[in-house]
Amino acid sequence: MDERRTLRVSEAVREELAEIIAFEMQDPRVLDVDVTEVHVSPDGRHVHIKVAVKGDERQQKEALGALDHARHYLRHELGVRLSLRLVPELHFERDRNPDADSRIDFLLRRAKKTRGRTENQP
Repeated sequence: MDERRTLRVSEAVREELAEIIAFEMQDPRVLDVDVTEVHVSPDGRHVHIKVAVKGDERQQKEALGALDHARHYLRHELGVRLSLRLVPELHFERDRNPDADSRIDFLLRRAKKTRGRTENQP
């Protein structure tokens, strides 16, 4: 897979996973999970997903365990939503960047401002 395609697939996977985790999963352990980064391997067979989890160490481990348990469901959903010949294996890890929460909050605030401007325009 060339580099541009890898970046496009990474972004598409990040968007879809964030939506599935935030709005479709019923597991209460993943309520405070945000997908921060997604890296697709050059051959497209593996995806490494960094997630930011709010809470203490125990809550973070439980959330990662829940995501690992739901890996097959998430992979299936990605296969349905994205037209990929090969749906990659998912590997979750905690984002250890202390600025991850503030970066996510900044992006959410910017998206809300942008959405408000576009909805008010004729």
